[in-house]
Amino acid sequence: MNDTWLRALVLACIFGAVLLFVEALVGWLGGSREDKAINLRLKMIGQGKPREETMKALRREDSAIPGGLPLGIDRWARNFERKLMAAQLTIPTGRLLLIILLAPVVLFFLILILMIAFGVAFGFGRLLLVGTFSAALGGLLPIMAINWKANRVRKKMQEQFPVALDVFVRGLRAGHPIASALDLLTVEMPDPIGSEFGLVVDEVTYGAELRDALQNMADRWDLDDMRMFVVSLSVQSETGGNLAEILENLSRVIRERAGMMMKVRALSSEGRMTAIMLTVLPVLAFTGLFVLSPKFYFDVADDPAFLPGFIGLVVLYIIGFVTIRRMVDLKV
Repeated sequence: MNDTWLRALVLACIFGAVLLFVEALVGWLGGSREDKAINLRLKMIGQGKPREETMKALRREDSAIPGGLPLGIDRWARNFERKLMAAQLTIPTGRLLLIILLAPVVLFFLILILMIAFGVAFGFGRLLLVGTFSAALGGLLPIMAINWKANRVRKKMQEQFPVALDVFVRGLRAGHPIASALDLLTVEMPDPIGSEFGLVVDEVTYGAELRDALQNMADRWDLDDMRMFVVSLSVQSETGGNLAEILENLSRVIRERAGMMMKVRALSSEGRMTAIMLTVLPVLAFTGLFVLSPKFYFDVADDPAFLPGFIGLVVLYIIGFVTIRRMVDLKV
């Protein structure tokens, strides 16, 4: 066999090997997409968790908030737990609160150990800086991240709800009963709407009334669109009528309301972006600069004007945060 035929045979083998590798890679990627659960509820069930345990985790029924707390603290704790539910975090509330409370303390003592190791002198101003940095990095930034994710999921829920109504209406027009049409949403819709309707189906399976299960979903998310959906089902069940046509009209109304809200959001986008930047940027700038160059703060921490200036800066930050949040909190 001459060199030409040998070279052609080698090239053919290489081509065949590459072709088989690409085909195997495409098959593996395609298979992983098909096997991947479309929403968190189906993923948890696929991992072997019972439906009752999955329902409790997603609804966060095992609340660790004790009773008898002051009104302001109790309201903040309930709101924080609702944020965790909206962010679809299944970690228990008590464990997460313990982590957020302990993280600044652990970080504070770690920095103190590093200061002792490097021979950095202690002072009240420097301890105040270290404590503020620990609170910002260990407590404030995680809370901001949870709040950002919860708002993002809530916005996605509002966008998905009219689509879910359309799928529900198609199921009714195809002849499915209400329970079967709802079950269709649990396997066809991604998160967060798919998991939420899955919780509704699970509640009905365990004996709850459909109206009560839907009302619980509306209360969890505090959305007017869901409440209108529950009212429409309640009125139809009492007075009769074409449910598919009622929900189709409701879907159109929700889309028109969403269009109006988008216009309001567009008009207020500058103020909302200003609020985000003025809220997040000072915290990120302080923590980042402290990590990269702590001497920038330590060199002035012993100055007599540092303490009143630093306290005044924090107070002004809080006042600005509250003021601008009220300015951009538009009700439609």
